[in-house]
Amino acid sequence: MSDTPENSPADVSSTARCWALIPCAGSGSRAGLDHPKQYQSLAGRPMVLHTLAAFAAVRRISGILVVVAAGDSFFSIHKGDYRVADCGGATRAESVANGLNILREQGASGSDWVLVHDAARCLITPAQINLLMDACAADPVGGLLALPLADTLKCVLDARVMATLQRHDKWLAQTPQMFRIDLLRRALGHAGPEMTDESSAVESIGLQPLVVNGSAQNFKVTYPEDFALAQALLQGRSAGGDDSDNRWTTVGEGR
Repeated sequence: MSDTPENSPADVSSTARCWALIPCAGSGSRAGLDHPKQYQSLAGRPMVLHTLAAFAAVRRISGILVVVAAGDSFFSIHKGDYRVADCGGATRAESVANGLNILREQGASGSDWVLVHDAARCLITPAQINLLMDACAADPVGGLLALPLADTLKCVLDARVMATLQRHDKWLAQTPQMFRIDLLRRALGHAGPEMTDESSAVESIGLQPLVVNGSAQNFKVTYPEDFALAQALLQGRSAGGDDSDNRWTTVGEGR
């Protein structure tokens, strides 16, 4: 199916399915580890398995595709409710584009939705995923989770403040980011391989994604100090979570 014209509403047919795409080909260099950070153990299991468990608990997601680097054998011993493709690229945008091609080859429609999510945002919850899906289901463009900027924002050059930026209209982009498959393929092709999120690519073709309030806990585990915070939050959920939390934290164990 062709992309929706930019001045027309998207097809909001109830037959459109939703897929999850998890780019998982990063090296984790900023985390200071000797292995990809998404495989670092947190609260008793590799970080990415927490991420995948949240998506597996959202029953209206038709399937989950994890994109890993060529030769990555992690998922040969970690089975679960997802498929794995070793088509990771040199950049995030390339990994996502390759994953979208795999989804299409495996039967997804170009008008289906895809939710792209960072493997290292391991604190995402089914409730947050469902919130985004509900908000975007009838939207002509799609959208993303994001958080209003709370801190003062500085522009810095050579360790000196050059300017203070207005923050009233600034948001921190999060994931998932949810768009139609073929629309996102076209946007990534237009934007090029250096785009750091899917919304930026969609913006580059003149569209305005919907912003949906996210959560401060949905941060991307990136730097060494992030691991301790993520560990504490995951352990707190395990100790005091409700039945739905207990259900989704067990997906992917020993399957």
